[in-house]
Amino acid sequence: MPEEHRLKQSLSWPHLVALGVGAIVGTGILTLIGVGAGKAGPAVILSFAIAGLICACAALAYAEVATMIPASGSAYTYSYVVFGELLAWMVGVALILEYTLVVSAVAVGWSGYAAGFLNSVGMGLPDALVKGPELGGIVNVPAIFIIVVVAGLLIAGTRESATLNAILVVIKMLALALFIAVALPVFNAAHFEPFMPYGFPRSGPSGSEVGVMAAAAIIFFAFYGFDAIATAAEEAKNPSRDLAIGIVGSMLVCVVIYMVVAAAAIGAVAYTGFADSPEPLALILREIGQPWAARVLGASAVIALPTVILAFFYGQSRIFFTVARDGLLPSRLARVSGRGTPVRITIFTAIVTSVFAGLIPLTSIAALANAGTLAAFVAVCAAMLVMRVREPGRERRFRTPLPWLVGTVGILGCLYLFISLPNRTQLFFVTAQAIGIVLYFIYGHGAAARSRATAAGA
Repeated sequence: MPEEHRLKQSLSWPHLVALGVGAIVGTGILTLIGVGAGKAGPAVILSFAIAGLICACAALAYAEVATMIPASGSAYTYSYVVFGELLAWMVGVALILEYTLVVSAVAVGWSGYAAGFLNSVGMGLPDALVKGPELGGIVNVPAIFIIVVVAGLLIAGTRESATLNAILVVIKMLALALFIAVALPVFNAAHFEPFMPYGFPRSGPSGSEVGVMAAAAIIFFAFYGFDAIATAAEEAKNPSRDLAIGIVGSMLVCVVIYMVVAAAAIGAVAYTGFADSPEPLALILREIGQPWAARVLGASAVIALPTVILAFFYGQSRIFFTVARDGLLPSRLARVSGRGTPVRITIFTAIVTSVFAGLIPLTSIAALANAGTLAAFVAVCAAMLVMRVREPGRERRFRTPLPWLVGTVGILGCLYLFISLPNRTQLFFVTAQAIGIVLYFIYGHGAAARSRATAAGA
């Protein structure tokens, strides 16, 4: 591989665990616990466990495949190796949708916290500059600002940005520890009765879905992010060891965190008191007479939410990089700087996500991120099983336990969650894939063939 297309190996497993925790623990636990409680009641704890189980199966498949194929690109690269170029392109489209929407949505969420902080110190911005057109504004300047800052960190160097990410992850974990410490003393077991007021899947008022599985389908958003670790394969110092530790370790940490936080939240305040709140944890702290802790939690969100943006931004830029290196996007985008970072693709990624964050209404299509992620998870679980049949004797530095059970549960669980998404989301996803296939045959297939021919000639 030409040196100009080679990424620098600078990350160890603690960086990867922090990258995964930074991606997973964020807006999900800060907001979706309220949405989940509104759909499942106290059984939202069970919803977290179910969503976590499905993601854990996918995480184990990722760990095995990532150590066998230690190259950037995550599910796109694995699909390319196992299933071929066309399916890899389709998975790449799904991943790009996922990462773009997550980066943009979290940037908009950070903007809300930042705008509130600026208002509190008398430096508030006009509404037209903190809201997108869908809310009557012109452009969301803080959302674009944080994307530019994160892009700058990634351009400065992968190890530097990963180290800062690790520091911010510690701040975020301390904030959640503070919530647990303040909420547990007022724990009331009576808040867990009845434990499952809405049962498993059933229709609620106006045809809305409630129940444990309906909550799990939404809460799923709070778990994915560990796949961003797989995109760091080429930059890991010891990928066969570090990727497995990073992926599985970050998932285990986050499942425990989510269930403990959910139990502390419901024990402190009955779920009806914070169901569907956009800031459930801060609301709970105020309800139990601890406004100072609520302010600290809010401040930590402003400081630490960029870790989610950084992790997903990192993952998306590496997927763009790998697709470009394969020739499916202009290969000029796949050049790296003297510091070993893909500057051009990082700038391109910043432009794309800034358009979404600053201008495009995301509320009606946010679930599309889930659709893209579920498609990628299905592809990776299937790739693991196909490799078990195709190359059973190949060395596996990490072997998934009970692979056929884990892979099957991962595939069927993801498909179930996909069909549980709103019909509009499913339609958007299929439309995006159809557009992607057209672009592949118009440009991508021929460009990739020319790139391969050029590489062979060289």
